[in-house]
Amino acid sequence: MRKYSSYIIAAVAILLITGFLSWKADGKAHAAKADGEVKTVSRESRFEQYVSGIYQAANLQGTDLDINVFKKALVGFYNMKQEGILSKDLITIVDLSRSSKQKRLWVIDVANRKLLFNSLVAHGQGSGDDVATNFSNNAESHQSSLGFYVTEGTYFGKHGLSLKLNGMDAGYNNNALSRAIVMHAADYVSQNFINQHGRLGRSFGCPALPPELSKPIIDQVKGHSCLFINGTDGAYKSNFLNQQNVFDSFNAG
Repeated sequence: MRKYSSYIIAAVAILLITGFLSWKADGKAHAAKADGEVKTVSRESRFEQYVSGIYQAANLQGTDLDINVFKKALVGFYNMKQEGILSKDLITIVDLSRSSKQKRLWVIDVANRKLLFNSLVAHGQGSGDDVATNFSNNAESHQSSLGFYVTEGTYFGKHGLSLKLNGMDAGYNNNALSRAIVMHAADYVSQNFINQHGRLGRSFGCPALPPELSKPIIDQVKGHSCLFINGTDGAYKSNFLNQQNVFDSFNAG
């Protein structure tokens, strides 16, 4: 009887020890998971604070730039920087969800948290009248193309000084170079034109600028800086909008 009792006591002890070790390991796993979640939230929170900090320092709220559009542009900017395709800490944003009568182009110095330019900008005649509602990557569509671009070099064409734009989003704007979608000056981008016609004039798909601002803006942003053209197309997707990549790398540790 004593022999069987010893076996029972030993078995119970083994079960208790196994259960305790399993509970302890499970507790560690839950703690590690919780710690990982806290770190992810912390990194996301730090990025959100960073976005807000630039937005306020550059007084972007005073220009009516939507902070969500700015955040999208900044996420894309950092993803592009990770790929090594940018040479300047500048973001140019064109928000085609806004009326052409409004200043809807911004050039922002990210490093110095400063707004450099806020200007009128035209969209393609095939995209709509006052507000752009249709977008295309196709040649001869005369429509604007949404997405992220890298600015390239300049040349002198029929519109004078012009800046080549290299579309980075396949299916949305990657035909920009072959379509000759460039940044250039146009007389129809002016307050006088708005006063006469109730809207800006329209291009063949290019983000055309006021003549007096075209050269200063082009000289500032040329040479591998980020351009983001936002619009109303809910189907638009981009690998550069992967927020998790930015959260995981931003201010890590």
